[in-house]
Amino acid sequence: MTPESELEFCEYVQDARTALLRTAYLTCGDWHRAEDAVQTSLIKLYGAWNRTRRGTVDAYTRRILANVLVDQTRRGWFRRERTYADPPDHADETDAAEGQAEAAAILARLPLKQRATLVLRFWEDRSVEETARILRCSTGTVKSNTSRGLRTLREHYATSSLASEGSKR
Repeated sequence: MTPESELEFCEYVQDARTALLRTAYLTCGDWHRAEDAVQTSLIKLYGAWNRTRRGTVDAYTRRILANVLVDQTRRGWFRRERTYADPPDHADETDAAEGQAEAAAILARLPLKQRATLVLRFWEDRSVEETARILRCSTGTVKSNTSRGLRTLREHYATSSLASEGSKR
């Protein structure tokens, strides 16, 4: 890799790392797994950096991240070691942290594909077509995963303490 290319990669990592961490956390529900997945994704991206088109590098990186997260769930240890820790940024704000932890726990109940679809569609504000490209599935699959995921979220939300807090405001 040339020095200019390496500098370009470092700048991209600085700009994108926080957003990638948030996406990974919302997808997997665990900060430690999210950090591992982002790190693995960036290592893979570094190896392919000279072959990537700069215009599509965000979508390509998120595709790598989605693959890494899916690969993590295939390992045996994933099934027994799972935590839902509060995001480190919100540890001091107890009410907000509890609400966020409960929302993250509700999101974590979704199957991985539905969760990834919802995070890409609503957290990252991606279109159906972009989400389909990133997840390498059809637009119909994105639409059905979105519909099923939102329906499940509504059901879980209705029975959570977040629903009663929302009606108080």
